[in-house]
Amino acid sequence: MLVIMFDQVAPEALGCYGNPVVKTPMINRLAREGVVFDAAYSNSPLCTPARYCMMTGQLPSATRGYDNAAYLASTIPTFAHYLRSAGYRTVLDGKMHFVGPDQLHGFEERRTTDIYPADFGWTPDWLQPDERVDWWFHNMDAVTQAGVAEVTNQLLFDDEVGHTGVRALHELARDEDERPWMLVVSFTHPHDPYVTRRQYWDAYDGVDIPMPRLNAGDVPLDPHTARLRHVSAMDEVEITDRDVRRARRAYYGNLTYLDEWTARLTSTLTGLGVADDTVVVLLADHGDMLGERGLWYKMNFFENSARIPLIVHSPTRFPAGRVAAPVSLVDVLPTLLELVGEGAPESVDPLPGQSLLDLCVDPSGAGETGQKREVFGEYMGEGAIAPIVMIRRGDLKFVHSPVDPDQLYDLAADPDERVNLAEDSDWAPHLKELRREVDWRWDLGAVHSDVLADQARRHLIGHSLRQGTVTPWEYNPPYDGRQLYMRNHLDLNEVERVSRFPRATGVPDGFLDPEAAPPVGPYDTAAGGI
Repeated sequence: MLVIMFDQVAPEALGCYGNPVVKTPMINRLAREGVVFDAAYSNSPLCTPARYCMMTGQLPSATRGYDNAAYLASTIPTFAHYLRSAGYRTVLDGKMHFVGPDQLHGFEERRTTDIYPADFGWTPDWLQPDERVDWWFHNMDAVTQAGVAEVTNQLLFDDEVGHTGVRALHELARDEDERPWMLVVSFTHPHDPYVTRRQYWDAYDGVDIPMPRLNAGDVPLDPHTARLRHVSAMDEVEITDRDVRRARRAYYGNLTYLDEWTARLTSTLTGLGVADDTVVVLLADHGDMLGERGLWYKMNFFENSARIPLIVHSPTRFPAGRVAAPVSLVDVLPTLLELVGEGAPESVDPLPGQSLLDLCVDPSGAGETGQKREVFGEYMGEGAIAPIVMIRRGDLKFVHSPVDPDQLYDLAADPDERVNLAEDSDWAPHLKELRREVDWRWDLGAVHSDVLADQARRHLIGHSLRQGTVTPWEYNPPYDGRQLYMRNHLDLNEVERVSRFPRATGVPDGFLDPEAAPPVGPYDTAAGGI
């Protein structure tokens, strides 16, 4: 199993979801050959909570994965624990935004450190909603300074993640450990800042970059949007059309950058001869508003922020198709468990999600299971002052918070969420039913109290651990150059044997024939690659 994860991707920014100009031929190919989920959601549109949902199959209120400084207890099983128990070799390469001293959470190996802090420094404070913490809150520099750079913090990280991911595939293939494996390669792009390398910027020279369909003045200002505008200082600078186009152009450029890494990873599977025996899952943690409704980044349940791309690629197992039924990140864990099959341990806790394999087998979703699927979401990060919950049922999306007016949208008739039906008396029966569902599913008062108590504990502990000698929780990947390549305490013949894949079988048959045609990778020119 190869899980390729991106950070902050709005599906409509990808060609396979209808974007007419973005250049992502490899992702498009995976979509053509795989199962594409058109209504996949992040259960909590913020990095850490979303990843905890994916890893644990649980909503934030069950794990206390409330925000980007949320601690995930080591007693909560993740899909890495389940697969490892089932006999899989579990490897993490890249970002997962674990917070706390446990930086593995079931992964047997981790190949890189993370890009963001592992301590409690980013803990919000609901008791001071008007306070902006400038050293870690978003501001609009990412938009006003969008453009070109050869090196950024994000590019340095993702270059390492990509190279390490390819190397991990090589090592997993040639290692004499015969266990099946699950590798997660998790990039931080196209997460802001919206800066890309010159070659990817130039790939969009002369391209008419689509602008947002809705500006801030085109829709009423709801209270949570007003709080987000304050939290990210969106009203402190003027965002011009030029700023928007440049930010979106750099964002598209970084998607093309990720597409190339996706091609490297998948062509490596082909070159190693394991592509047909590998299930590839491509997804993101949450979306990006990209200027829609005058908003940027995420942290809300509007479609651009909450929807994610999700593709399952395994042409030898599943027919190509598209799934309209709503699904979400908490469905990933039960999906991986079902892929394992009989060797998978039973889940020790009730799971709110369902396996996606029935929809992979029948992408039309015509079966009873597809029609009954719903998505539930929770948001308790910065910009919230009380729990915000979401229900996606059929074409309806309902967003509720005890401190804000309800929001109800018919996504079939109103995909841009222009009209709040909660204010329409004709929709009162639907609203009543959905409110009843919220009351049955959540004790929002108890959740609110727990968030406040958890924030207070983390603020105290975070401040304490920064005094005197600081012992960081950030993961430090093991690296011993003394054991790499050829050393005189190693047997040269054994080093050469185990380093080669496929293994040599004799001379001259064990050597590749230089006259033979190379294997066709999934990113060759004929396949539409760049």
